Amino acid sequence: MFENLTNRLSKTFKNIIGIGRLTEDNIKETLHEVRIALLEADVAVSVVRHFTKCVKEKAIGQEVNKRMTPGQEFIKIVRNELIATMGEKNNNLNLSTVPPAVILLVGLQGTGKTTSTVKLAKFLTEKYKKKVLTVSTDIYRPAAIKQLEILSRQINIDCYASNCDQTPINIVQNALKEAKIKFFDILLVDTAGRLHINECMMEEIKQIYNTINPIETLFVVDAMMGQDIANVATIFDKALSFTGIILTKVDSDTRGGVALSIRHITGKPIKFIGVGEKPESLEPFYPDRIASRILGMGDVISLIENIESKIDSEQVKRFTKKMNKGDVFDFNDFLQQLEQIRKMGNISDLVKKIPGLGKISYDVQSEIDDKILIHMEAIINSMTIKERKKPEIIKGSRKRRIAHGSGMKVQDVNRLLKQFTDMQNIIKKMKKSGIGKISRYIKGIIPQNFYKR
Repeated sequence: MFENLTNRLSKTFKNIIGIGRLTEDNIKETLHEVRIALLEADVAVSVVRHFTKCVKEKAIGQEVNKRMTPGQEFIKIVRNELIATMGEKNNNLNLSTVPPAVILLVGLQGTGKTTSTVKLAKFLTEKYKKKVLTVSTDIYRPAAIKQLEILSRQINIDCYASNCDQTPINIVQNALKEAKIKFFDILLVDTAGRLHINECMMEEIKQIYNTINPIETLFVVDAMMGQDIANVATIFDKALSFTGIILTKVDSDTRGGVALSIRHITGKPIKFIGVGEKPESLEPFYPDRIASRILGMGDVISLIENIESKIDSEQVKRFTKKMNKGDVFDFNDFLQQLEQIRKMGNISDLVKKIPGLGKISYDVQSEIDDKILIHMEAIINSMTIKERKKPEIIKGSRKRRIAHGSGMKVQDVNRLLKQFTDMQNIIKKMKKSGIGKISRYIKGIIPQNFYKR
């Protein structure tokens, strides 16, 4: 989401990183570029003014840490101010109430409330081991009720069966009653999208709010929204006094201004960000980690958490045991590794979280995407059992058959075979050198030039 902003800031900071001391002139010049970068990212004007004012005040006369250059000290100030602008710390949901804890999701049309409800249900079930019930009050769009039922069923979450013949008030009253009778820990209430200028719909959401008295009211915001979000958020907050924000579509090509603006404008914390379409694509919002990503410093903690939550540890143990025994690495093992990588999400997003590789991701992200892994898996799935175990037997006629079966070209099969050979060599070197000396071989793992069509 922050690619353009990150690129612009990186170029700006190159000019200040090597200077001998911070002066009012070079700070003013750099802040001018920072101001332009923030405005281009669609950050609210009031937020830009406050941000640059705070950075300037802290930078002028700043006592520089002896371990850092003045330029590095300036970047540190910018990072700290970014964190302060976005909320300083992660804010957890408040679930300290007699069950069921009611969480209400509100927002404009098309912001992703229904999918966010399902994602949040999955997060609370897996992270906190809660028993969750979902319910939709969107009687104006029958497909929304059905969508929530289907998505909830897919992740094994209970969904209260509402219908368009009921009123939203009756729906939430009955859902709350069922949640109490069946001892659910949490009731997630999905609501109809509504324009903030529609007085009738805003009055309805107030009635829903007063009926269920939610402990958390989450305002769902599309990260692609412009500066009008200030007016929208203010009206919703006045009507409901929401407790937090879910920022959706963070994985899109949006400029990122909403993430940097809404906390300052509303005074309410961003609690979650939606980073994809899948039910597991919801992450707690950590301002310090996002600030590091914006400045191209990576986000190792989020990367580690991502790996820990999505990688099959038992499969990793089996693979490690097999390699330690000296067994040959074959295409079955390679396929398992590809499946593990796909579980972790978009490759280019993972690369951005690695410190120092943010720049690489911009250069090759058009070539590194999930389609590459899908194509590789298709080729392997077109091989026979014998070919997977003994890739050396794959010659001319076999290559043509595999290419035809996978819908790819013979050249693509050749590239995968080379990729596989490189992987085998890397594993051999890992056994000899150990993991500490493997970084120079890791380039061969990244299939950045696998398909150039």
